[in-house]
Amino acid sequence: MSLPPDIKIDNAAVSFGAGVDKAIDAALADKRLVGAVVLIMQDGKPVYRRAAGLADREAGLAMTEDTIFRLASVTKPIVTIAAMRLVEQGRMGLDDPITRWLPDFRPRLADGGEAVIRLRHLLTHTAGLSYCFIDEDGPYTRAGVSDGIGEPGMALAENLKRIASAPLRFAPGEGWCYSLAIDVLGGVIEQEMAMSLDDAVAELVTGPLGLTDTAFSVRDRKRLAAAYFNASPEPERMGQEAVIPALTGSVRFAPDRIFDPSSYHSGGAGMAGTADDILRILETIRQGGGALLSEETVATMMTDQASGLRQQVEPGSGFGFGWAVVTDPDAAQVPLSRGSLQWGGVYGHSWFVDPTKKLTVVALTNTALEGMWGRFTVDLKQAIYAAL
Repeated sequence: MSLPPDIKIDNAAVSFGAGVDKAIDAALADKRLVGAVVLIMQDGKPVYRRAAGLADREAGLAMTEDTIFRLASVTKPIVTIAAMRLVEQGRMGLDDPITRWLPDFRPRLADGGEAVIRLRHLLTHTAGLSYCFIDEDGPYTRAGVSDGIGEPGMALAENLKRIASAPLRFAPGEGWCYSLAIDVLGGVIEQEMAMSLDDAVAELVTGPLGLTDTAFSVRDRKRLAAAYFNASPEPERMGQEAVIPALTGSVRFAPDRIFDPSSYHSGGAGMAGTADDILRILETIRQGGGALLSEETVATMMTDQASGLRQQVEPGSGFGFGWAVVTDPDAAQVPLSRGSLQWGGVYGHSWFVDPTKKLTVVALTNTALEGMWGRFTVDLKQAIYAAL
């Protein structure tokens, strides 16, 4: 099947276009990606926009700029922004113990000792929590914990109970581990707002920006991209479930989870949305917070808040509130400027914000894991910075 014509709109910066086109075209030609939407803004202006490849290969549907994607961890910065709005409103404090909202959530240390998890620990992944895929044979897996991207039908209260039954990896504030912390944060927000996380995020984040396509449900299923994963000779379409090796374990996907109203709203992985919506949110942050947050709060979020603990795990990269922060580009081996923000999503996404270059880049794909940390992400960054 031949690829449909690519859609290019407002590709104003020819210097960006040639290199970025090459990175996208190579990933499609090599069958590392099925489809992608790449949007770039510089100094508040759209300088590159392209939808390429197929949103649904089997149906022959072309990728379009308004394609909706399962966002996976691109959800995290959105839910973090919602929490920081509540902090600004004085309804939550960074040093408040989360038992203020979740009195039964009291995971213990490995030696059985008590621990106090505070809001800032959740925001920075320093709470001592983890993910199943990080330790596949560990206590989370044995407890039947959901990573928020599979296991449809599980309620949040049940997942919190299972997480709390497992020992913490370390005392809160004494280590860094990517984790289900933002799922727990979602539970905190629901309790504070007395509403579902979907409604809370709509009130606090997407509503003020006038965004209608990004939520914990899919508003228009005809625009939802199919989900694929790396395979040979071409990416394989995910079925009802898919188990894909990642890091030291495996990620368990259930692509139809987002259609199941009985599945809890995962603050770390549960949303779907468009590249334009994500670009709008990130650009609002880059420009100082706009309708969402004060410049002071944004500056705090864009600073390493993990006390250097993440840099011990990944040199040159700290963690603010909602995203990784590049503290040393050379050590991190990235072309981004110091102070840049970046993260991604396991369904196949990556994004970064470079405040120094006034640059915001969103690349959403429908192919895990190439679109999150494969060669495509490296080629894309190199092409962009070669053009600057």
